[in-house]
Amino acid sequence: MGTHVLELTNEEVTLLRHALRHYLSEFGHDEADVLRATKKLIARLPEPTPAP
Repeated sequence: MGTHVLELTNEEVTLLRHALRHYLSEFGHDEADVLRATKKLIARLPEPTPAP
């Protein structure tokens, strides 16, 4: 599996975090593997940097 690089603006990082958290809320107990993978992905996202 390869590595992919995405360049995101602060607004896009924030949107992606919100989307992934909403995605998490849609799963139940039967999707533990999806929950784990999504939580790992959220943890890897950088915190948006404050605007100057």
